[in-house]
Amino acid sequence: MATFRWQGKSPHGETLRGEMEAPTREAVIARLRTQRIRPFVGRIHEKGQGLEREIKIPGLGEKVKQRDVVIFTRQLATMLEAGLPIVQSLHVLAQQTPGKLFAKTIKQVKQDVEGGGTFAASLKKHSAIFDELYVNMISAGEVAGILDAILARLAGYMEKAVKLKSRLRGAMIYPASIVTVAVGVTALLLIFVIPVFADMFASLGKALPLPTQIALSLSAATIAYYKHMIVGILGLFFALRYFYRTELGRFRIDSLLLKIPIFGALVCKAVVARFTRTLGTLLSAGVPILDSLLITARTASNKAVEKAILTARQAISEGKTLSTPLATSGVFPPMACQMIEVGETTGSLDVMLDKIADFYDDEVDAAIGNLTSLMEPVMIVFLGIVIGGLVISMYLPIFQLGAMLH
Repeated sequence: MATFRWQGKSPHGETLRGEMEAPTREAVIARLRTQRIRPFVGRIHEKGQGLEREIKIPGLGEKVKQRDVVIFTRQLATMLEAGLPIVQSLHVLAQQTPGKLFAKTIKQVKQDVEGGGTFAASLKKHSAIFDELYVNMISAGEVAGILDAILARLAGYMEKAVKLKSRLRGAMIYPASIVTVAVGVTALLLIFVIPVFADMFASLGKALPLPTQIALSLSAATIAYYKHMIVGILGLFFALRYFYRTELGRFRIDSLLLKIPIFGALVCKAVVARFTRTLGTLLSAGVPILDSLLITARTASNKAVEKAILTARQAISEGKTLSTPLATSGVFPPMACQMIEVGETTGSLDVMLDKIADFYDDEVDAAIGNLTSLMEPVMIVFLGIVIGGLVISMYLPIFQLGAMLH
């Protein structure tokens, strides 16, 4: 049923306006007349149509943040634990959610549930917001009759996942920003500052020191070919981006990420923490292990890890253990594989997976702290060598000239 905006006159001659839900425009007109309102037919139109239609620009539309989904999940779990019916809980959350897109989504989910659909099936229609892991856990909670407990566990899992992601992003921002500033300052020196010194040195008529000659040559090459450099960098970026979108390219680059010195160890620990946390959460919710591994593989965000998980899934379907194929994949650390083996032996795999996830979360925190401490002196040395070297090379002829005058 659509929503129509209308205008009309009351029996006393007052201009009235409002909104009304109706199947057609004619139904709105008929209903207004029964209320003794004379409708302005030309000013009755469907909301969101014509001039009111939202203009959506690709890439600039509203998106639902994962943090909003976490808050929704936690609040829904709290309401269900307090004994509120799910339809009423969804209605309240739809009213208080600030984002228009997410509020609209919750309303649609509520309407589907009111119409007799399951909560999981209603969420599945909005896969851009609620991923496969989310839907499968909700489905398991509905079947087992423990939806509130599953939602609480899911909220805890998502909160830790968001925290891990933000920590990793924060660890990458510092070195990236320093390198960007260094490249920018170096470009300014080479293009605008050093040419001024070059004109001054040309009038000296003396042989310049080797560092100065190198700096002047770099400046001349940068000025002559900077357009080619920009095109080359952009071309390399788009080529790598295109290659990464292919199946082979993504697998090769994701595999390389796990082997890069220093950063590779951090990525590997984060991957293990994510894998064990996801698999442990699904298993504790009652999702079968083969389904859990398939969902975990799809949400791994690393093709090398995804391949290792799918290989392990195939091995389990053939009656083998989980730990053996993970150990032979070369992706997962030996300690994690041994702890998984202990969990399989004792029949408490979900509990052991949570412990592994907690351990590697702490390891990621420690690795980020060490990385930050290590990057500070490295960046200082880098800036000193590149920018300081250029500045000193420009002053060497001046120092030599001063020594000759004395």
